[in-house]
Amino acid sequence: MESLDLIITDIDWLITVDPGRRIIRDAAIAVRGGNIVAVGKAADITREYTASRLVDARGTVATPGFVDCHLHSSFQLSRGLADEANAQSFLFDRMYPYEAALDGDDVRLSATLAAAELLRHGVTCFIDPGNYHPEASVEGIMATGIRAVVSRSSFDLTKSVLGVLPERMIETTQMALDRAEEVLEKYGKGTNPRLGASASFRGLNNASDELILGLDKLAKRYDTLLQTHACFSYSTHDSSVARTGMAEIERLEHLGVIDERMLIVHSGWLEPEEVAILVRRKPSLVCAPSSSLHNGYGNFLVGKLPELMALGVNVTIGSDHASSGIVDMAQEMRLACCCYKETRISPRVMPPETGLEMATLNGAKAALQGERIGSIEVGKAADVVLFDTRRPEWQPLINPLANLVYSATGDSVRDVFIAGEQVVAAGRLTKVDEANLYAEVPIAVKRFGKHLKLDQMVQLRWPVS
Repeated sequence: MESLDLIITDIDWLITVDPGRRIIRDAAIAVRGGNIVAVGKAADITREYTASRLVDARGTVATPGFVDCHLHSSFQLSRGLADEANAQSFLFDRMYPYEAALDGDDVRLSATLAAAELLRHGVTCFIDPGNYHPEASVEGIMATGIRAVVSRSSFDLTKSVLGVLPERMIETTQMALDRAEEVLEKYGKGTNPRLGASASFRGLNNASDELILGLDKLAKRYDTLLQTHACFSYSTHDSSVARTGMAEIERLEHLGVIDERMLIVHSGWLEPEEVAILVRRKPSLVCAPSSSLHNGYGNFLVGKLPELMALGVNVTIGSDHASSGIVDMAQEMRLACCCYKETRISPRVMPPETGLEMATLNGAKAALQGERIGSIEVGKAADVVLFDTRRPEWQPLINPLANLVYSATGDSVRDVFIAGEQVVAAGRLTKVDEANLYAEVPIAVKRFGKHLKLDQMVQLRWPVS
């Protein structure tokens, strides 16, 4: 018998998302050196292999680790600070002042807390659009064991139709490009397989053509992503037309930066010719369900993501930020699938299989890691999530995909493995002391809260005594 590092065995249902989309009953996964060497029936795997560690997965459904393609890890401490706000107020009255108030310690804690919530809900890799303390983000994120693609967020236009940026966030074009390249040089060429870097400009209305073109050159030079928010509300669309005479995707096409290495978040408010541009250029698009629903952006009402998927565009899912409420890919999948059923008035739109593909394979492709993660198959990294099905929402277990997308939440995650390392065991992080982590939160809120008008941000409408 061949000796390995790990065998996860007696899995009730293994949803591989492999090229054959196999679902294996009574399954096992064999792992050596962090990679999968065999997938199949438990009886066959355990007859052929032995391992220094055997994990009993009876009573579980196994899936590939989820890939969250858009999460602001530095916004994790903003829950409750940006409710019932339109797009302009959300950004310029709430989130930008909050972000400007953070120091490096706040960002480190926020990033650790974000990664903790992601891991406990089955996310093994995420893409961060960046902030002003990327080193602190990396420190907090990497402490948990999760995979991440980090960035340094960039703006170079101080004002748009929507508002004026806080002074601490304002940079010249060259300063923004230099600092972006520092992050790409430091983290994009590293030896840590769980850490990558991308180029990022936060949005089109606060980015000059020079900044966008400069970041695109950096992304190509460092062989990585170029990411941005676009078309998430009518106000950003209208602002772009008012300032440049072009809608957002139209402007990106005019600049010649849209290709399969670009990651565009939201992409709801599209003009007809912009649909054609996306189909032709095939960037990856991110559906951010809870963000649109929380802020009333209208992306499900006017968005065309199911149609774009049918036309060959890669569409993924992102939880966006804690200020929208949930950071839970199981719930985000349900919202993505069910909201399009509702707006299309068709239960056939967006079946659960599509939701899971968006959260796994499509996400891995968007992160430029499709050869390494996103499915459970031989040769890929052993990024595996075990869901505990001995819970009411998983019963009866007739169709595990339906249970996963339509009824389960991330709270049913039992164990998470990244490259064969167990980073969540029985629902708890293995590399971070969660009690100490949560104890830091009120201290940080008090620290950065001194720079904010919290009484105006918090929307408590009922009396507190």
